Amino acid sequence: MELSQIIPHIEALVFASDKPLTKIELVELVNTALGFIEDRASIEQIDAAIEGIREKYNSEFYAFELREIGGGLQFLTKKEYYKTVALLNGDKFLKRLSTAALETLAIIAYKQPVTKSEMEAIRGVNCDYAVQKLLEKDLVVISGRKEDAVGQPLIYSTSKSFMDYFGINSADDLPKISEVMMEELVNATNVIEAQAEQLEYESDVANGTPVEHEINIEEEIIIAATEDETELAILETAETTKAPPDAEDKEIEA
Repeated sequence: MELSQIIPHIEALVFASDKPLTKIELVELVNTALGFIEDRASIEQIDAAIEGIREKYNSEFYAFELREIGGGLQFLTKKEYYKTVALLNGDKFLKRLSTAALETLAIIAYKQPVTKSEMEAIRGVNCDYAVQKLLEKDLVVISGRKEDAVGQPLIYSTSKSFMDYFGINSADDLPKISEVMMEELVNATNVIEAQAEQLEYESDVANGTPVEHEINIEEEIIIAATEDETELAILETAETTKAPPDAEDKEIEA
């Protein structure tokens, strides 16, 4: 079967689907749609077609791209157009999380499957309310029970919606703690160096020493302070997080 026949059908299926489609699903759907009994599309042909579609929409002329998230394929707008799309949707699709819920979600994401008592051992406070809010927002699911623990407590894992929301295929795609720590170390070093340069500049000005340029320390600090908030929260949680009691969380939670 020719790729020129397969590609339009895959584009139509992915575009029309309200959930990510796996390659196996695409093989079955394309073969059913085309109805060829002898000349059936193979998984290798589907792979080649997907690569062709991905390359096509990677062009700067398209505002969306083919992404593999949540275990399947989906058309998503490119990140450069986030602010534009946000003007249309506003706050309609935002999932608001308190600090406690975000910290609990980070623990589940990195430690899954994990029990509530294990979360509480890391956070140092009761996690009932935070876990309940995450379940309501379909970001985590109850994935079973810990059979070898006393009382066989429930264990929690991130949901498919979590992967869709963060644009990843599995927990393996989450940023590594070591990578985040190194990035934060580099940012902190940049700020310190910028502060030193600023002090040297101010000293030169005070002493009447000619200077070639000004150092904008405020800009350096802003750059270092506007990193991905999710990664920062995950880093703090995994290392030394101590959150306020859930009683205070309830006042914060929207």
